[in-house]
Amino acid sequence: MAFFSTLISSVLGVFLGLILERANFIGKKIILRINRTLMGTPPVVMGLIVYLLLMRKGVLGFLNILFTLQAMIFAQVLIITPIISGMICESAQHKGPKIRAFATTMGADFWQSNKLVIRELKSEIYFAVVTGFSRSISEVGAVMIVGGNILHKTRTMTTAITLLRNKGNYNDAIVLGVILLLLSFIIQTVLDWILKREELNENI
Repeated sequence: MAFFSTLISSVLGVFLGLILERANFIGKKIILRINRTLMGTPPVVMGLIVYLLLMRKGVLGFLNILFTLQAMIFAQVLIITPIISGMICESAQHKGPKIRAFATTMGADFWQSNKLVIRELKSEIYFAVVTGFSRSISEVGAVMIVGGNILHKTRTMTTAITLLRNKGNYNDAIVLGVILLLLSFIIQTVLDWILKREELNENI
């Protein structure tokens, strides 16, 4: 679930971040402030909002996905996307204009210059995605509200840890916690290796 949430949020976040940096429109500052606010929105609040949207009488109740993995992914995407878009926008505001100016002097067109921006922001995009993934894999509040923590259906490792702690089963909770930490460490180690390998290939 965390993988799909991060994948969707990464695509949306990078795209929105670059749009917010590049485009000039009325109300841009307000949109940026809203995005920064959403970056720090408590997951449990976002979970409540998604629950109200997806409940039977909610605006999106016709989707009938409450207490499913789809609802959990939906909630996580709303939590993670502002984080990634905010980080990308901030990085692009510092580096984007200089990169585009250089690309223009080299005769690059609109699409080529923006492609160069994405390429030069590869490290920043990587860290934004890793941050989003870390938020996703550690999320409890929102997924518990919209997923219901149903055994063999919507129960995740984090919600299972919470349930075990409530039952006083600390040993199993600690074991799951260690497994979750190891899983996160392995995934981020692999991503670090991929990034460094690509950087080495570019320098050859």
